[in-house]
Amino acid sequence: MSTVASTAVVRPVEAHDREAWGELYRGYRDFYAKPHDAEVFETVWGWLMDPDHETRCLIATVDGVPVGLGHFRSFARPIDGGRGLYLDDLFTSPGARGSGAGGAILSRLAEIARDEGASLVRWITAADNETARRLYDRVARQTPWVTYDLAPAG
Repeated sequence: MSTVASTAVVRPVEAHDREAWGELYRGYRDFYAKPHDAEVFETVWGWLMDPDHETRCLIATVDGVPVGLGHFRSFARPIDGGRGLYLDDLFTSPGARGSGAGGAILSRLAEIARDEGASLVRWITAADNETARRLYDRVARQTPWVTYDLAPAG
């Protein structure tokens, strides 16, 4: 449990967040044992700063300090002729876990889905990500779907 007592505030990422975003994104990549490829960091940051790119980011702050991020994008849902929001990445710094930052990001995503007419917010997580799944089980419904990845043709 975090010693952080303040309420998390969620807002869109801004240009001045580059360093803080990088630290949070590095923590996320560490969690999933992904290498720190500078090109990937620059690519993703470029997407986030491009208002025409589909990828967006929310930053959660506690007492003005960025402690969490959520990368998301809109996607078409042909099955119902609508759109959804897809949460690609959600991360809260270890020292801020229990501060409400993750839940605040999910709550803000639900508001964005409502405001943009999306029918749902969807995401996946690792089966063994027990800490995050406790939050997810409180705020969302686990689906019965199984995920597959198909590699590009060689």
